[in-house]
Amino acid sequence: MKRIFLLVAFSLSVLFAQAQIIKPIKWTFDSKQDGRNVDLIFKATVDTGWHLYDTYLPEGGPIATQIVYDDSTKFDFVGDLQKDPEPIETFDKTFELTLRYFTDKVALTQKIKLKTDGPVDIRGHVLFMGCNDKECLPPDNADFDFRFNQSASAPVVESLDVTGGTTNASGQAFWLFLLLSLAAGFASILTPCVFPMIPMTVSFFMRGGDNRKKSVLTGLFFGISIILIFTILGALFSFGVFGPNVGSMLSTHWIPNLIFFILFLVFAISFLGAFEIVLPAGLVNKTDSKADKGGLIGAFFMALTTVIVSFSCTGPFIGALIIQAVQHGGMRPLGGMFFYGLAFATPFTLLAVFPSALRRLPKSGAWLNSVKVVFAFILLAFALKFLGNIDQVYGLGILSRQLFLAIWIVDFFMLGLYLLGKIKFSHDNDITHLGIGRFLLSMASFIFVLYLFTGLLGAPLTSISALLPPDNGHTYFSANLSQPADPSSAALCSTPKYADKLHLPDNLPGYFDLQQGLACAKEQNKPALVVFKGHACANCKKMENTVWADPENQKLLVDNYVIIGLYDDDRTKLPESEWVTSKIDGKVKKNLGEKNLDLQISMFNTNSIPFHAIIMPDGSKYTFGVTFNNEEFRKFLMKGLKE
Repeated sequence: MKRIFLLVAFSLSVLFAQAQIIKPIKWTFDSKQDGRNVDLIFKATVDTGWHLYDTYLPEGGPIATQIVYDDSTKFDFVGDLQKDPEPIETFDKTFELTLRYFTDKVALTQKIKLKTDGPVDIRGHVLFMGCNDKECLPPDNADFDFRFNQSASAPVVESLDVTGGTTNASGQAFWLFLLLSLAAGFASILTPCVFPMIPMTVSFFMRGGDNRKKSVLTGLFFGISIILIFTILGALFSFGVFGPNVGSMLSTHWIPNLIFFILFLVFAISFLGAFEIVLPAGLVNKTDSKADKGGLIGAFFMALTTVIVSFSCTGPFIGALIIQAVQHGGMRPLGGMFFYGLAFATPFTLLAVFPSALRRLPKSGAWLNSVKVVFAFILLAFALKFLGNIDQVYGLGILSRQLFLAIWIVDFFMLGLYLLGKIKFSHDNDITHLGIGRFLLSMASFIFVLYLFTGLLGAPLTSISALLPPDNGHTYFSANLSQPADPSSAALCSTPKYADKLHLPDNLPGYFDLQQGLACAKEQNKPALVVFKGHACANCKKMENTVWADPENQKLLVDNYVIIGLYDDDRTKLPESEWVTSKIDGKVKKNLGEKNLDLQISMFNTNSIPFHAIIMPDGSKYTFGVTFNNEEFRKFLMKGLKE
């Protein structure tokens, strides 16, 4: 708690006293070259009374100094980072931890070996944080640019602003980052976990009453609350309170997924008319005796619910933004999350304000109840996804693809019957005639049921594959509608570890441990295709059911690559001999998912999934994110083969 107060205090000083900018730590960069052997030297000068933290610190402390390279594939590291002088170790009363730091001056030297005699440009930045006995400054960064073999002259070292401030170039990159955050916010609306939140939003604000002014105010407060929640999240990352993996935990751990399932289920039952969800009267009375403020409280909790539940699909967006923001330091996480929240909240705010006026329309009565019931069936279907996340991440094997589809078939078949008036709930009126709208919707529901039924026979159901458990079997459709490459044509070097519970799509051969897979690739003199993925990753499933399932792509994979599938969210416990201590956060990684996620961040500076990397026998790497275009993915695979 003391740490949070401290961080809040210095954040306020940064936000409201920009005129008094303090830069007690200044960086310069140098290098020494002997052929391909190079020393990269990072020198910091620290003002009297201030200190710079070491590169490794215990959990719960300030942010450690980090050297981040834009592209580390151009060279090999030789030994660990050298420090001159060694850091001072002392007990810090502010953080209540034993910490290490530098005072006055320090030189950090990293020995590397260049992979070519040609021109090499090594760019990146140093992420650092400074404190004195009274205050701490927010994380900052200093850019570096080492250039070697440019000509017969000596190596060039370029530093844009070694004081730790931002240059014009980095300022432009900051605005580009904000635009990217804005685009990510809008894109998140299209994810399968966010769309189901729309029914709850609409239903909640349908109860806004006839007071138009009050309804609009409540809807706007709902949108502002969403922006505020995301902004606070960004501030916590900006000030080092959270690490970059919180979003992954929220998306994959059984506790939040179970809470999300119960939440969807409760809302669905409420929409069916079993009960009305309202804030407890005692809570409203204690908070404020006025009904207006009670409405605002409800709007805030609806916003909080929307943000929390959406993490199941927005995690990759937010995780990628947080990783990029934290690496560059400063106010990037806070600014990025503000613009992300602004884009994310805009559609929801419009949906919140508009339905609040629906009751004012003539002849609005009974059809509103029907809308809520339709939403209830949809919520029941999507609630199942959170149970599926638990089942897949923890390898329980309870909710198979066939059972999942069977439940959905029953759910949407009953929805079709309801739209036809064959099922009626207590608050529904008798249907004297069937309107064209209900008739068309019922047809759509029954058509969707038939579409789902083909999935029981093995059809890939590509359009909704992101929501479904993986298909690890081969039935009629999967055996006859496509002709993928024969997995048995690719011999593996050894029995893959974790193959008893982990599988690649279409039973493709491969490994689930990086070292084992790379060893086989080296033995067979093939490139390795490493894919970081997740059991609960919607885009991973969709990509596997589109571009991975393409027969030509499968043939390229099976014949030419050693495939390594690394699950970032798997909870398999590792034996103590395989535990690793992270160089990023200093924590011990004790399960397979934590180890793989830490590996992805340390190797590629991202935690976004799916993420693909081709690792050549000589160690060079080519990376690729996500696509649902067969040709784009095929070009990526061909690039590795050409090299």
